[in-house]
Amino acid sequence: MRILLVSHDFLPRHPAGTEIYTWQLGLRLKRLGHDVHVFTTEKDIGRANLTVHAREWGGLPVHELVNNLFYNEFKETWDYPPAARSFGLFLDDLKPDVVHFMHLMYLSVGCIEEVAKRNLPVFYTLHDYWLQCPRFGQRVHADRSICHAIDFNRCGTCLSTFKFRQTRLERGLAKVVARVRGVTGLDLGPLARAVRARIEANRARRRAAPPVAPRGSAGAAPLAPPTAAAQTTPSTAPAPVVRSRTADFGPVAAGLARAAADRDAALRQRLLPAVDQFIAPSRFLRQSFVAWGLPEERVKYMRTGIDLEAFERVERQPAERVRVAFIGTVVEHKGVHVLLRAWRRLPPAIRARAELVVYGPLQHQPDYQARVRALAEATGARLAGPLARADVPAVLTRTDILVVPSVWYENSPLIILEALAMGTPLLVSNLGGMAELVDDGITGFHFKVGDEEHLANRLEDLIAHPELLASLYPEGSAVRDIGEDAAELERLYTQALVRRGRNVK
Repeated sequence: MRILLVSHDFLPRHPAGTEIYTWQLGLRLKRLGHDVHVFTTEKDIGRANLTVHAREWGGLPVHELVNNLFYNEFKETWDYPPAARSFGLFLDDLKPDVVHFMHLMYLSVGCIEEVAKRNLPVFYTLHDYWLQCPRFGQRVHADRSICHAIDFNRCGTCLSTFKFRQTRLERGLAKVVARVRGVTGLDLGPLARAVRARIEANRARRRAAPPVAPRGSAGAAPLAPPTAAAQTTPSTAPAPVVRSRTADFGPVAAGLARAAADRDAALRQRLLPAVDQFIAPSRFLRQSFVAWGLPEERVKYMRTGIDLEAFERVERQPAERVRVAFIGTVVEHKGVHVLLRAWRRLPPAIRARAELVVYGPLQHQPDYQARVRALAEATGARLAGPLARADVPAVLTRTDILVVPSVWYENSPLIILEALAMGTPLLVSNLGGMAELVDDGITGFHFKVGDEEHLANRLEDLIAHPELLASLYPEGSAVRDIGEDAAELERLYTQALVRRGRNVK
């Protein structure tokens, strides 16, 4: 069968969990004999907005819709008819048998409706909370605290600081850059992005806080102190939903609160008739979306599989010092600052017995990067930059404690699954899918989300007593291979086609 996988972003420019999973799943489905394509989006001011470009990456054909965020209103961030029309034309050209959505951000709910109009099976994997939360689907407030309950009044205040579209000046510049490329072939997009990145980095350096004070100093204020609720909410409970429609604050925030409420209702109303099956990679996420309003029987729990072939012939490498690492995107909701502040709290004698290396790209959120660099310099941690996919297994063999300090409701982090496959000890926030994946005292340990002191105590104990690490994984760790995902999805796709009376190829 011809299978279309749809993701908001894709490799190689966006090497995050959803994108990597989409690619690996596509390869396994292809190995089963299917014709697999990827449809994605890219912001690229060097190309005309809403044009579709074909390329190939990693063994899969990729079709890329240019979305330069030329939105006129907030509603277009989730209901963008021009993107849906472009997607519909693409469907008529490709003629897939099944369409599996991994994410809708930068696309449109109308894309799913375009598939349904053609009587094709629609699958939707819930990789995060974007259907519930229009601010990147992270359920993190603008002040960086965790969104434990969806309250549209609060959504209004969050969205009032959310830059969801290009300014008039940015839009004009993008059109000029695209026109120059179309006429001359000269792409000024990279230069424009580099200039903008440099300006933002300079602004961030000017705004950066002074050097971090030593341990115990009154000058060391936390970046985002966790609330009491953030420290005590059970990790196994679904995030509650509150659907208040009353706004009693400024007109901009009040308008956005109403827009968030309308979005919430419309997404459920329009998705449910069109989607054959929702898939949740964690029980926590499944519970959250059932509480949000998806029918329980329509949300299938299916643990995320990974490419285990990359870990089959790799053995752990011992060392004299305890090697602590973070692997992921260095952005605020991933909690790198929590780890660095915890590292700062360690007594010098303990730090001398260990090392901390942070792997991940350092180009996002310039203000945050400036603070991370200052913290790393003050604490002796090493910022190693981005890590190639092929190097992840080898780095995990040289890691004694992998810390996942995220301060949002992670679903099923790829790096945790890869660490489990390698038998790498884990130290994770006691929240959401992280706590669900790591058995406390068996494959790793939990610490209170956002609590640098608790994390520091955990690190100190493990560095001082490395035998605790050696006692983990007494019976290994069962991690699902992505080939099992491909086989199970192939079965579900086939059943959906049979229900429609369509020939299964």
